[in-house]
Amino acid sequence: MQKVTLTINGVPQHVLATPEMVLLDLLREDLHLTGTKQSCDRKGQCGACTVLVNGKATLSCITKVTKLEGAEVITIEGLGTPINPHMIQEAFVLSGAVQCGFCIPGMIMATKGLLEKNRNPDDEAIKKALARNLCRCTGYTKIIDAVKLAGQFVRKETTPEEVRGKLDPTKMLGVSHVRPTSMIKACGVAKFGGDIYPKGALEIAVVRSTEFHANIKSIDTSAAEKMPGVAGIVRAADIKGTNRLRQVHPDQPVLCDDRVKILGDAIVIVAAETKEQADAAAKAVKVVYEPLPYVMEPEDALKPGAPVLHAHAPDNICARQPIIKGDAEKALAEAKYVVEANFTTQTNHQAPLEPESCVCWWEGEGEKEELVVAGRSINIHFHLNQLKEALGLQNMRYVEPFSGGQFGIKTWITSEAIAAAAAIHFHRPVRYIPSLEESILICNKRHAYHIYTKLCADNEGYITAMFCDWLMNKGAYTLNGPVLLGRSIMMLSGSYHIPNLKVLGRSVYTNNAYTGSARGAGPPQTTFSTEVAVEMLAEKMGIDPLEFRRKNSLKAGQTKATGMPVSEWSFVEVCDAIKPAYDRAVKSAQEWNAKNPGPVKRGVGIAAHSFGVGGAGDSAKLTIEVNPDDTFTLYAAIADPGEGNDAMIAQIMAHALGVPLEKIRLYLRDSDKTVLMGPAAGSRMTFMAGNAVLLAVEELKKAAAEAGGMTYEALTKAGKPTRYEGLQKNEGPAGLDKATGQGKAQVTECHNIQMAEVEVNSETGVTRVNKMTVCVDGGTVINRHAFEGQLEGGMDQGVGYALREEYTLGKEKDYVQFKFPTIRDSFEVETIIVETPRKIGPLGATGVGEMTMVSTAPAVINAIHNAVGAWVLDLPATPARVKAALAAKK
Repeated sequence: MQKVTLTINGVPQHVLATPEMVLLDLLREDLHLTGTKQSCDRKGQCGACTVLVNGKATLSCITKVTKLEGAEVITIEGLGTPINPHMIQEAFVLSGAVQCGFCIPGMIMATKGLLEKNRNPDDEAIKKALARNLCRCTGYTKIIDAVKLAGQFVRKETTPEEVRGKLDPTKMLGVSHVRPTSMIKACGVAKFGGDIYPKGALEIAVVRSTEFHANIKSIDTSAAEKMPGVAGIVRAADIKGTNRLRQVHPDQPVLCDDRVKILGDAIVIVAAETKEQADAAAKAVKVVYEPLPYVMEPEDALKPGAPVLHAHAPDNICARQPIIKGDAEKALAEAKYVVEANFTTQTNHQAPLEPESCVCWWEGEGEKEELVVAGRSINIHFHLNQLKEALGLQNMRYVEPFSGGQFGIKTWITSEAIAAAAAIHFHRPVRYIPSLEESILICNKRHAYHIYTKLCADNEGYITAMFCDWLMNKGAYTLNGPVLLGRSIMMLSGSYHIPNLKVLGRSVYTNNAYTGSARGAGPPQTTFSTEVAVEMLAEKMGIDPLEFRRKNSLKAGQTKATGMPVSEWSFVEVCDAIKPAYDRAVKSAQEWNAKNPGPVKRGVGIAAHSFGVGGAGDSAKLTIEVNPDDTFTLYAAIADPGEGNDAMIAQIMAHALGVPLEKIRLYLRDSDKTVLMGPAAGSRMTFMAGNAVLLAVEELKKAAAEAGGMTYEALTKAGKPTRYEGLQKNEGPAGLDKATGQGKAQVTECHNIQMAEVEVNSETGVTRVNKMTVCVDGGTVINRHAFEGQLEGGMDQGVGYALREEYTLGKEKDYVQFKFPTIRDSFEVETIIVETPRKIGPLGATGVGEMTMVSTAPAVINAIHNAVGAWVLDLPATPARVKAALAAKK
């Protein structure tokens, strides 16, 4: 041990440090300065732990405390507070750079270090200074904007007050009002799961399968139970409920009892007084396996004699869904132009920056005692019911702390089930904060698809038919696989009128990574194949790709793939709005290529999609209340892991009530005070929650008219309630015909076209995206910063999906191996917004959180083809695959 004296946020600290102790652990574990975040397993890869040491931006997770004698350390808590924020914190908030907020303290401290040296940094200087700081939400565009605005503040060219003064407080639509939680996130005050430390909490570790498929012959925990600090072991037999999690089929064990079906399956829980003790004891548990045959690809799982994963699916098919619309065989026979190809998309990790976390504690006494589960669900009531069923305890409450992004990853609750099982067994508070490596291993991933597509057109340039056959790699467990298969089917025809379709989609169990929701949730894979096939067909016919898409747009009264007619369809307007930018980009690339005869070529590619919003038969419920001080509280189970749902719902509510935002209070994400809202997924929250708020306000206004006022006093004097419910119920019923795939799908849509401008080196195969342009019609824009942030973040993830990101079970264990996009990979973004108010949307709005993820990859692949003439049909388009495609072309 070494005695070290240093100053932290102006306070002298005297520390006895071991040689291994890093500054991050001193800050978080000893001083509970939790604004400094831990994400990358202390490898110096993410920048979330950035602090200032003697004025220099420093990664605290790799900085030894023994090296800090006499140092002056400033953390995010020492920079400013929500009441008295630093101008850099103000800049990040006012620029819309704060989404989930997990990375923001590190970003701000890195910016502070930069501006101490360079008060007027250009883009390159900003990217260099923030190159170690990762963000999954923003795409870095608004991060760069925030640093530039902070520079203006530092140089006294403007002030936060002047910027805020430009926001019209009386206007709620299209205005970038500050998100309600942005400032507490920017000041490091917001508590994420790993920031919660209940008194007397046990720390837990999980013994996980080291086999892909095996019978469990024995589990020996005797040595682990004798180790220092160990409170005990939880086995499958200790769980009082079904010990199964389900969304469709109850087929995933909380703890495996006799068989494991995937690398990383949970077997036993070890609980101890410290995380180090729990981890050490978990390593002492001995599991003996009988290995079984396993399959990793769906084609192999369908072969005779393949190992069967579940008794309910002896053929290993999780779900199947065809589409039979019109007469595709006849259309093919008559078609003048036909293209066909095989496509593959990869398993993809959603990669939120906050690793998995769940903290549980007990509240109340006797019959009123309940277990509080603080997890990261996007659908708290649905998941709470799953936990009650699996664990056999009814007195449970679910609360959601702030969540560091999720992008579909938290439609599943394995971590919550593990933590709650331990809390129930030991009847003590529990913290389960797995490492990044474990988090990556255990969370659900985006499905890999194998797709055959054939697309046909007539002499006039109209698409006449589509054939499609695809296999989804479901992995070992069902989760919401049938739902995602249905979503792929529902949005298969995208923006186009395709009168004849013959499609078969199958989801197949394997021993690979279990898969579920990921941003886009179904359409990204099939839109990739469809949009590349559309590009091939346009090229074969000699028609401009944009004009071909415009020509084949659906029109009001025509039907989507599922036979559902559309009543309004503004895709043509989107095509027209992007055309000037498209023409400029094509001309620029052609001129550049003519002047540069070397191996680097530029290309332009487009892709389109019409993303369905608000499922048929879907519902959402919430409550508003008039308070004694005449403010208004919204009680709603609305998750907001970064999308801006809090700003959206507050602005819709304020607009409907005709009051300033200061009058709106939000009480979200607590199962005791809210009712079933449904998931913050599928871009549904603006449409569903927004409409529910309007319905609740309508009921309040009716009562207020009878009471002679909307004040608390007027309502109570008139004997009127002060609480009003809003229930949005979409026209239904939902569901597709099992034989034909015809039926009702989503009730409205958002439309977009994305354009990628790329450079491709034909010698190395390296592709660089220089610019992405998105033209979108999502109806009325509520909060412009939030709207743009979703578009920009989706494109950044889409480029990663297109060019570099790929998950192999058990291989990618950190951000470097995953090839997480950094600010140096960021690109110029242009956003073109078409606002066509939707007749059934709240104030005309829909939702745009996912559609740019859907269209980016095909736009990039089409741009690569435009640059070098080769088709890359397997994602991601790595340099090796680009070179192989070029070689095949020759």
